[in-house]
Amino acid sequence: MVGFGANSPTQPHHRASSVPVISPDTIVSCSMSFVNWYNKNQPNPNVLTGAIVGGPDRYDNFDDQRWDSSKLEPTTYINALAIGPLAKLAIHGS
Repeated sequence: MVGFGANSPTQPHHRASSVPVISPDTIVSCSMSFVNWYNKNQPNPNVLTGAIVGGPDRYDNFDDQRWDSSKLEPTTYINALAIGPLAKLAIHGS
């Protein structure tokens, strides 16, 4: 889960998270985002706090690299597994 713990993912495969804040009149093309931001090996400038990403592979390897979408893509089918337990905790929490 992004933003929680000492070793949480810092490079989720998410365009809005990986593109820095720029002027609203700046035109951003798909190729521009690949060249300028996609392949950079640095934390995303916009943190997706709470996003649940794919996680490690079957050998428990996890490379926090934006290009590795199978491990770093925040998707609804991954997040759906957490909704039930979190809803239960929210209703019957502390």
